[in-house]
Amino acid sequence: MARINCFEDLEIWQLARTLCQIVRKFTLKPAFSKDFKFSSQINSAAGSIMDNIAEGFERDGNREFIQFLYIAKASNGEVRSQSYRALDAGFITEPEQSEVLKITDSLKFKIKTLITILKNSDGKGYKNKQ
Repeated sequence: MARINCFEDLEIWQLARTLCQIVRKFTLKPAFSKDFKFSSQINSAAGSIMDNIAEGFERDGNREFIQFLYIAKASNGEVRSQSYRALDAGFITEPEQSEVLKITDSLKFKIKTLITILKNSDGKGYKNKQ
């Protein structure tokens, strides 16, 4: 596995950023933006995915990175669930929700894969090197 030197190079962070941009675009729609609490909640959850990936990476230790990846994975599930609420409320269309579901499904798989790789790694991260 190639060494990644910054979180921006992580495919999962890039994908989470794309999801965040899509969610933001949805919540700027007039009907969606009127539901300020829900709009804020889904934007916060989407942002939490990329932010927790970044924060975990910057901790420089595999154990802590894994912990933050689990938080990112949970926030990803929250966005996925909220996309159903947005669809049911008429804030997004089925094709728009399908795009969210596709990205959240991919993120879930890729985050789980990275967690497994880190758990099985002999390295402990930069923090734990002498």
